Amino acid sequence: MIPLSLFSLHLMSENMLLLASLLVFAAIMITKVGSKLGAPSLLFFLILGMAVGADGLGLKFEDYDMAESIGHFAMTIILFSAGLETSLEETKPIFKQGALLSTVGVLITVALTGVFIWLFEGRTGGRLMSCFLLAAVMGSTDSASVFSILREKRLHLKENLGPMLELESGSNDPMAYMLTITLVNYFSDKGLHFSGPAGMVLSGILVLLIQIAVGIAVGFAVGYAAKYLLEKVQFPSFALTSILILSIGFFTNGIATILHGNGLLALYLAAIIIGNKVKLKDRKEMLHFFSGLTWLMQLVMFLMLGLLARPSGMVHVLVPALLIGAFMFLVARPASVFISLLPFRKMSFRAKTYVSWVGLKGAGPILFALCPVVAGLENSSEMFNIVFIITLLSLMIRGTSLGSMARWLNLSYMEDPKPETFGMDIPEEMGMMRDHVVTEEDLAGGATLRDLHLPHGIRVMMVRRGERFLVPHGSMVLEAGDHLVIIIGESDD
Repeated sequence: MIPLSLFSLHLMSENMLLLASLLVFAAIMITKVGSKLGAPSLLFFLILGMAVGADGLGLKFEDYDMAESIGHFAMTIILFSAGLETSLEETKPIFKQGALLSTVGVLITVALTGVFIWLFEGRTGGRLMSCFLLAAVMGSTDSASVFSILREKRLHLKENLGPMLELESGSNDPMAYMLTITLVNYFSDKGLHFSGPAGMVLSGILVLLIQIAVGIAVGFAVGYAAKYLLEKVQFPSFALTSILILSIGFFTNGIATILHGNGLLALYLAAIIIGNKVKLKDRKEMLHFFSGLTWLMQLVMFLMLGLLARPSGMVHVLVPALLIGAFMFLVARPASVFISLLPFRKMSFRAKTYVSWVGLKGAGPILFALCPVVAGLENSSEMFNIVFIITLLSLMIRGTSLGSMARWLNLSYMEDPKPETFGMDIPEEMGMMRDHVVTEEDLAGGATLRDLHLPHGIRVMMVRRGERFLVPHGSMVLEAGDHLVIIIGESDD
């Protein structure tokens, strides 16, 4: 295929900042198109990267080592931010389900898909372990895709499905990554080896157990150490505290990796501890900081991976990719979900079906597919292309249909409208902020604010009448339709 090549530039040239700014600007503007079409923004980031890449407008980026490093850096921030926002109160009722999906579910998906690929490739002499490596790369649901799409579409799901899906996607990336690295090391002769097939399996299990145990230990240790530090040390600006917390995430990932543990698992656990156990003074502002950082990392990662893609090299693997993708979506993922959730009989068939459908692939699998390429393994470029095609199809088909599927299965509900606070914000310690529209019934006992006889602990902060904002006082005469901004908190009277 001949590139369109209206120009031919290398991304890592002296014009890097100019090119990067144009790409980021275009990616942000294109999200408006995505929201109108009901498609996830991440899909458009990926397509934009392909459109301006070597087979498109001719922008060249071919540094797989750098791409893997940048992608891992971005994944670290995305997972850490997700851990900070994970509520233990919400995830506690579905913790067992999420844990089983992210461990047993991944193993079942990889096993079934690996065997299918081996049977499909058997005629061409496909090696069993290579087939399992390809399956391991695609074994997880992508955390960036699931977090972004569920929140971007504002899906409100019954049966605690929202927290369950976020917990699964946040905690199964480490499992898929561990399987991928273990198999890559096996082919690169860097891992532990025993003679015979049984020894090979034992080697893999041993490495996995070490990575999981060290990752959990480091995550808990650093998380509670950070809790002690953040409660003792106070900073005048939430920005400094946010940067300190981010550095703790990087440290957790690094120290776990040095100790031969899984860094992604460790930092995710540490982030959950910090987000739930530490009383952060400016928690809302910090979460806004991490939310913006997460969007930037997702944008950069999906754009970069799109730039790496070569559509001209995907034609010859299109049929295998479609068959493998269809098997994963229609057989392996549903089987792993229904088997993993067998102990939970109270969970409806509809809910399990929806969880099966939300087997989104995204930047994670593509990023993991870079590991064999960087290691120089045989047929790694074909593996990358297969994973890219399956990811693209997953975002196009499943990513755009999550809302309609939830409605079809009767698993979505209308969220209570958010209170109108007119841009005001308060610290969590002060209480909850709500709004109330004054009705004729409210004024039946008297027209003044004092006549409302508000319960103890409720205070009116502001009154909006039309376009005017009024400072409330007891003798203020209210009118039907006035908006009251109130705080519900502790009272000393």
